[in-house]
Amino acid sequence: MTRQRRGAWRRLALLAVMAWAIGVAWGSLMPGAEMPRYLPWDKFNHVVGYAGLTLWLGLAVRRWAWARAWMIALVFGIVIEYLQLWVPGRVGGDWEDILANALGATVAALLGARIRRCRRRRAAAASNGAP
Repeated sequence: MTRQRRGAWRRLALLAVMAWAIGVAWGSLMPGAEMPRYLPWDKFNHVVGYAGLTLWLGLAVRRWAWARAWMIALVFGIVIEYLQLWVPGRVGGDWEDILANALGATVAALLGARIRRCRRRRAAAASNGAP
């Protein structure tokens, strides 16, 4: 991949990070009166939301370690939970939500690190002339 294509891909991934973070914040900071009455998969939504955020963060700036993407997503989740304390009709600071956020971010960071490690091994084997 050319340097120009990598740069374009990273800019696209950075836009995806911002869009994803805005979507998570919008859903999380919505007043309680505007929320659906019944959310059967609340914790699952947290896991998916923060897994996506971590994946996009890891792809946006490749020189960052996946641990940094995980940490940024986790801090973002904690800040959102804190901000929910002032949203009418919402309960903020829920440790179960923070744990679900951390679980999603952890799964994504581990998956991203594993994929990157496999790609590096494959590239090293190809450069050494191995089949």
